[in-house]
Amino acid sequence: MTDEKRLGQLLLTGVPGPELDPDTAKRFRALQPGGFILFGRNIKSPEQLRKLIDDLRDLSEIEPFITIDQEGGRVSRLRLIGSEPPNAQQLREKGDLDLIKKHGELTGKVLRVFGFNLDLCPVLDLSYDDEADNSLKGRCWGKTAKEVIDNASVFNLCLRKQGVLSSGKHFPGYASAEVDPHHELPVINKTLEEMEADELVPYRALLPDLDSIMTCHSHYPCWDADRPRWPASLSKNIIGQFLRNQLGYEGLVMTDDLDMGAILNEVTFEETIRACIEAGNDLAMICHRIDLVEEARTHIEKVPGPILHDALLRIEKTKAKMAPPTKFSLEAFQEIDRQIWDLRVATLGEEGAKVLSVEDGKRSPVELY
Repeated sequence: MTDEKRLGQLLLTGVPGPELDPDTAKRFRALQPGGFILFGRNIKSPEQLRKLIDDLRDLSEIEPFITIDQEGGRVSRLRLIGSEPPNAQQLREKGDLDLIKKHGELTGKVLRVFGFNLDLCPVLDLSYDDEADNSLKGRCWGKTAKEVIDNASVFNLCLRKQGVLSSGKHFPGYASAEVDPHHELPVINKTLEEMEADELVPYRALLPDLDSIMTCHSHYPCWDADRPRWPASLSKNIIGQFLRNQLGYEGLVMTDDLDMGAILNEVTFEETIRACIEAGNDLAMICHRIDLVEEARTHIEKVPGPILHDALLRIEKTKAKMAPPTKFSLEAFQEIDRQIWDLRVATLGEEGAKVLSVEDGKRSPVELY
């Protein structure tokens, strides 16, 4: 693989539609992205989804990350072709760890059917307000650090046992965000001591058992007082100094979607790409502006060589843990999907299970993509 293609490994890109058109296939074959993230726009049927994933793998010289947001509730892309699993809040309120174990197990199994090897969860944010409009509604495993640890660790373990890698998000924490980062940049005015007392506790506990970390788009003056409105996902102080040096995390780190308003409204594209890698991220995530992936690679070329070397090494080490895809079986998917519905009923009851999360009339960007 050429050096130019090797740098494509630092990109995690979205895919335009449910199938690979010739131009997109040519683009990805030349770029050789490190991974692909799929959304609702990519999912039409079980057979189509597996073919798309197989096609993405076929054009990749190095086995790619094939990832998705499959958390439960409204952030469950596969509900478009199957049952909607209960969300983290519903499971934590039920208070049955066996159901959380089942959720992790079934999530891993259903993802393996299609060839996914990385799930962008668990969410490790605390919920200070279950009704807050900060993108976290229904997605948090607890109101306290202990509750998050107790519940998320069970889900994480069972997911990984099925051969799917996990990603703790959103580091260092959206819990205190007062706005949705899909639209604008949250500013979190907490001291480091306050962060250490709450938001950071789940990360300290789960870091050894997470395959990757996703960094978030909030500004934290306690780390970056000298750079007003500088997002955590681009911060050397937060990723390089704190996460890597102080917490000692040596695994894969990726940004949240760099096409979110919290980034688009604050930082130029070139500065975003260079800064996120220089800060200590290994993967720059571009979910929707797919026409910019080649330009992103040219900006990555300007990052100092030692930083690129370390990022490529972490990507390689993480990929070495990926399990190869299993053979596709529609019958296997249908059986797992039946069990997901049974889990939903066990969590919410017969009547509660019939009320899906999208029926409240208000759609969040975390659902629409």
